[in-house]
Amino acid sequence: MTTTLTDFQAQLLQGIPEELPAKRPYPKNGNPAPKRKDILSKEEKKLAVQNALRYFPKVWHAELAHEFADELKTYGRIYMYRFKPEYDMYARPISEYPAKTHQAAAIMLMIQNNLDPAVAQHPEELITYGGNGAVFQNWAQYLLTMKYLATMTDEQTLHMYSGHPMGLFPSSKEAPRVVVTNGMMIPNYSKPDDWEKFNALGVTQYGQMTAGSYMYIGPQGIVHGTAITVMNAFRKVLDKNDSPKGKVFLTAGLGGMSGAQPKAGNIAGCITVCAEVNPEAAKKRHEQGWVDELLVDLQLLMVRVKEAIANQETVSLAYIGNVVDVWEHFYEEDIYVHLGSDQTSLHNPWAGGYYPVGLSFEEANTLMVEHPAEFKEKVQESLRRQINAINKHTTKGTYFFDYGNAFLLEVSRAGGDVMAKNNIDFRYPSYVQDILGPMCFDYGFGPFRWVCTSGDPKDLQKTDAIALEVMKEIKAEAPEEIQQQMQDNIKWIAEAEQNKLVVGSQARILYADAEGRSKIADAFNMAIANGEIGAPVVLGRDHHDVSGTDSPFRETSNIYDGSKFTADMAIHNVIGDSFRGATWVSIHNGGGVGWGEVINGGFGMVLDGSEEASNRLKKMLFYDVNNGISRRSWARNKEALFAIQREMDRTPNLRVTLPNLVEPNILDDLF
Repeated sequence: MTTTLTDFQAQLLQGIPEELPAKRPYPKNGNPAPKRKDILSKEEKKLAVQNALRYFPKVWHAELAHEFADELKTYGRIYMYRFKPEYDMYARPISEYPAKTHQAAAIMLMIQNNLDPAVAQHPEELITYGGNGAVFQNWAQYLLTMKYLATMTDEQTLHMYSGHPMGLFPSSKEAPRVVVTNGMMIPNYSKPDDWEKFNALGVTQYGQMTAGSYMYIGPQGIVHGTAITVMNAFRKVLDKNDSPKGKVFLTAGLGGMSGAQPKAGNIAGCITVCAEVNPEAAKKRHEQGWVDELLVDLQLLMVRVKEAIANQETVSLAYIGNVVDVWEHFYEEDIYVHLGSDQTSLHNPWAGGYYPVGLSFEEANTLMVEHPAEFKEKVQESLRRQINAINKHTTKGTYFFDYGNAFLLEVSRAGGDVMAKNNIDFRYPSYVQDILGPMCFDYGFGPFRWVCTSGDPKDLQKTDAIALEVMKEIKAEAPEEIQQQMQDNIKWIAEAEQNKLVVGSQARILYADAEGRSKIADAFNMAIANGEIGAPVVLGRDHHDVSGTDSPFRETSNIYDGSKFTADMAIHNVIGDSFRGATWVSIHNGGGVGWGEVINGGFGMVLDGSEEASNRLKKMLFYDVNNGISRRSWARNKEALFAIQREMDRTPNLRVTLPNLVEPNILDDLF
């Protein structure tokens, strides 16, 4: 349906409609989220309906009660499909949003980008990626939130409780405009079934990382880190003068963030084979240009891969089917896999995050709902088969790494042969342990990102040019320890436009350290002030960063002092960012490796060309990075010790507690 700008603005300002909209069927071309587990008792189901009805006038309750009960029975959740707006969902230019402050308008833009069907995995259910990474629990929450943002002043703060807009509270111009929490459970109520129960009740949600904090920018948001990982993984296994051309990288997952893998493989210059069981997800990535070829026949895949090896191609191949079959057949066909990984959503293994081999996509979805115990058995059996096949490949020299999706963790829980000889560690590293931790995070490099709110590709081109110039200037004086990181990032930003990374908003990601982020952001702010960039720029980052996330099986897996199971860093990061100038902040339970397994936080900052924005960005970006380097240095990570000492030499106001290193022989024969 086409709406005029006036109609769009009026609908945003209205919030919950004055008249009850007509009931609507589920769209035929939609990509529905998996049906959720039937976990509530009869009385709890009544409570879930009661909770949903509180958003609406009493006169509607009798009609909506039956409808919401049907949704709960059919989908396992109450999404309130009737209340989804009829206007198209996408990130409009910031000038089109009705708002009293450009900060609020920018947040509205970011929310709509997260829900854009070109960006979101299950847009009808307000899920951006990961199978359950939600922006809101239901459409009433969306409507209310957009109304609050459209009417708020720069002396109010909107507080978001797991998708629910609790309300606008008086604050100050210096305070964040929005504070977001998602899934913040009492620790003893943070098991997977607790998410199923309390999400079904409508009182909490899984915000993933950047879904529930309005900072997702499509698969580009992870492709840079994936490209860095793949490039450096090849550097680990190849001779110095050898090339990834014609070498195989085998992995799985194309649904959400995993959709970045084929593009990253192309950037690294290898043959990427990525299996995906959901045909719609694979087709979507192919249509968007993120994967080169689709194949549905396993034997034809074998032929095509052998051809690509012989011709030393750089190509990405999506196989619509189960990756377990691929691992097993590659071994039987003696196809050598240089790199192996997995990026299925194993943080959510029992509700659509991983599909067992031997069942069709449709059969698995039915079994998942109707016989969950049997489905769990099938998943764990499949994981054991997968690791057995991987183990055979690694004996031939394959370098396998966990991409932080809880693959190794769930294999271990399934009884798969994945433990190291000490029966404590996994036999394969996470990519953070081997690559991103010591090479990037410990030095302060992480996924800095920005969005041009004008929606104009020319503004994005301008920001690319500014960032490239700044990075080259920094590299000229950077120490030897970070020269490789600087060069990889310069190559990335120089080739960003030609790699066609944009899906949804005019956004970019670039791995940078505190110095790089601050200088790039300040240059953006000056360009906005003098009119070179036509509208404000939103700064942010993936939570998957130096300081943002405490996750023992991913972001902090290279912390070896025993503190990797603590979450102080992420909490301090969000609190510290909030009073140093962030426009909005968020803190979540879950994200990446699963509910109850990680605490992660993020921020958004609006640059408007003002001196105030320049002051804010310098204070906040400095802390946002160096908080994490400090924690990593205290854990005795040598790269972080180098980085924080260098920062203290440059910044007289910074004083960080450093560890006194212990000689190993001191500990001999103590116990």
